[in-house]
Amino acid sequence: MRIRRRLGGEDGLLIALALVVGAGSGLGAVAFRYLIQGWTLLFAGHVDPSALGHFTNPHLPFLGPFVVLVVPVLGGLLYGPLVYRFAPEARGHGVPEVMLAVHRDEGRMRGRVPLVKSMASAICIGCGGSVGREGPIVQVGSAIGSAFGQATRQAGANTKLLVACGAAGGIGATFNAPIAGVFFGLELILRDWEARSFGLVVLAGVVATAVGRIAFGAEAFLTLPPFTLVSGWEYPLYALLGIAAAAVGVAFIRVLYGMEDAADRVWRGPAWLRPACGGILLGLVLLALPQMYGVGYPVLEGAIHGRYVVGALLAFLVGKIVATSLTMAIGGSGGVFAPSLFIGAMLGTAFGIGAHDLLPGATAGAGAYGLVGMAAVFAAAARAPITAVLIVFELTGDYSIILPLMLAVVVATGLSKVVSDDTIYTLKLRRRGIDIDRPSRPGPPTSPGEWSTVSGAASGELRIASTP
Repeated sequence: MRIRRRLGGEDGLLIALALVVGAGSGLGAVAFRYLIQGWTLLFAGHVDPSALGHFTNPHLPFLGPFVVLVVPVLGGLLYGPLVYRFAPEARGHGVPEVMLAVHRDEGRMRGRVPLVKSMASAICIGCGGSVGREGPIVQVGSAIGSAFGQATRQAGANTKLLVACGAAGGIGATFNAPIAGVFFGLELILRDWEARSFGLVVLAGVVATAVGRIAFGAEAFLTLPPFTLVSGWEYPLYALLGIAAAAVGVAFIRVLYGMEDAADRVWRGPAWLRPACGGILLGLVLLALPQMYGVGYPVLEGAIHGRYVVGALLAFLVGKIVATSLTMAIGGSGGVFAPSLFIGAMLGTAFGIGAHDLLPGATAGAGAYGLVGMAAVFAAAARAPITAVLIVFELTGDYSIILPLMLAVVVATGLSKVVSDDTIYTLKLRRRGIDIDRPSRPGPPTSPGEWSTVSGAASGELRIASTP
């Protein structure tokens, strides 16, 4: 109460907490990236081996290129027991658990989640898991916000707001994109556009991005070519790209959960051993397509710059869908944000090559279509058009991209809504019988004994509070 009075009441305290949560999520993003680099160096011997093709780990030279058959198993033996013993909700891509905490549990998340999630995801990505770092840092940042909300005994609405602040900070610091981070927190996590919410989430996003820039510099995490719009005849082509992106985004969702279903039907062993055994299959995929190792940003950047032919781009597109879905199906921990961008870049660039070959004088280079494809596929999968537009706009810093970008994103979002009611995030919850769009009476846990485990097909395990 004394702190509240000194800070000018509840609003002053919330402003202070938003700044602290922003700093915490920014530091979490920095630490998480270094964790990924450390584990990747240990398992692969390179900071990011995805662009190297078949590689050899200098620590294990006798394995040669077959090192990718071994390291996913070793990594699974580490993060599998860690997740299933200490925080089952750290499995998977993280964002659905944050959405559930906000819309069902008054923003309450367990304090151990940031540590378990960051370590498990770093190991998973480091040993070759074809997933992203954004989902984990969203969960880590959100858990930091939840921890401060609970520690200061905030009301449920304020705690949820701090969770959104943590999510926005995580995205802003990871992508060096504070505006996209803010709208990610508002559009996907909080689903609240009030001025008060907007202001606090902006504060957290600014602080987190500033922390990230101090650590990694102000440059975008990807080096992308300038965007050009050659003629107005390209707008129908971008609309067609939006249609293709909707099909690919929905296909990604169905393959992701279909492979989890298949893994659930086949696996009969202990849950903690599933990542290690499944790592054998993941290793076979990486042996065939080593470009699928880890997040894969160098490959994405190479595609946008025109370094691959159409056949390779389509192989990478299919390979990423399979590798990411398999990583999730075996119990891996990581995000689907980056894989969506990767898949979209492959689709858009391949589409752009075809369009440029057919209409060379009336179309821009293939990289322009790759940039728009990134946003369109993510929008189709996550149903977050504002975030999708802003993330690519902030990466390029080019306003001329806005109209084609908005057109493709709107088409992709609308068509994906027609085909499927659920997104890549909400479907995970609905398959557990949880509909976050339906109002329900929250039942936050008051003691460790009140945590119950809910299991469902293709869902793994999630700790949720049992209601009386």
